[in-house]
Amino acid sequence: MPPRPYRPDALTWQVFRGSDVVRDSLLTEHQLRSSAWVRLRHDIYADARLERDHALACRAALLRLPSGVVLGGPSAAFLHGVEHAASFTDDVHIVAPRPMRVGAQRGLQVHVHTRSAFAESPRLSTGSLPCSGPARSAWETAVWLDPVRALAIIDALLGQGLTDDAALAKEAALNTDRPGGRRAGWLFDLADGRAQSPPESQLRVRLVLGGLPRPEVQLPVLLPNGVVLHPDLAWPTYRVAVEYDGHWHSDIDQLHRDRRRLNLLVGAGWLVLHVTSRRMHAEFPAVLREVRAALTARGWRR
Repeated sequence: MPPRPYRPDALTWQVFRGSDVVRDSLLTEHQLRSSAWVRLRHDIYADARLERDHALACRAALLRLPSGVVLGGPSAAFLHGVEHAASFTDDVHIVAPRPMRVGAQRGLQVHVHTRSAFAESPRLSTGSLPCSGPARSAWETAVWLDPVRALAIIDALLGQGLTDDAALAKEAALNTDRPGGRRAGWLFDLADGRAQSPPESQLRVRLVLGGLPRPEVQLPVLLPNGVVLHPDLAWPTYRVAVEYDGHWHSDIDQLHRDRRRLNLLVGAGWLVLHVTSRRMHAEFPAVLREVRAALTARGWRR
């Protein structure tokens, strides 16, 4: 028979070491196996009612780490409010100052900095969790993750007002000579807080990595009738625009409004291409060829 759920007040909504609560007689090993608790890592348990998000994964990881480590990169971005930066099952990213030694753990990415570099890094405490500041987490994300995933997070940090272009430029200048500094600077230059969704950010960076010129994001286009439209991605010199059609386009009314809006853009002499989620992920080479052909037809020369 499964053990009967039992939650002492001291452990309600908490994350804790199983060995500690057994030693302190708050729970027995048998009671730890009840449905009241969820095992997160070796010897780490939590109230099963807590939301299974990346913050919970971070709390669990820190309980097995020495004092002085800091959550960084996408983990820090999540804690600052970028929900798509990391999920419950994604690795937790930490920064540790050298010569601190952190043993390998499943689900943990350890990044070691020299003490001088670590001391220069702005740190914040989100709740009880120490983490890199927003600009620093953007730099770490740019260096640690692939550019497609990283740009979506950096765009969101900008779009939510958690950092700004000046702070990113300062962070890039401080770290130009460190490994990954040039890539971070390139991504910071491409980043744009006006992006409306992570897939739009991903599409933009993939097009640029494919050799196309950088598009404008949500560029205001004034039409002859006075209407102002904001295509997702636009090359105004060539009057070419790309619209990302996400899952919300299953809403028939929204689809109707969107198509009517884009017809006005076409009527004003723009060439508008549509990219669905399915095509971006399964047929991106074809998408890239189509956008390149459209720009070339309008006068672009690489």
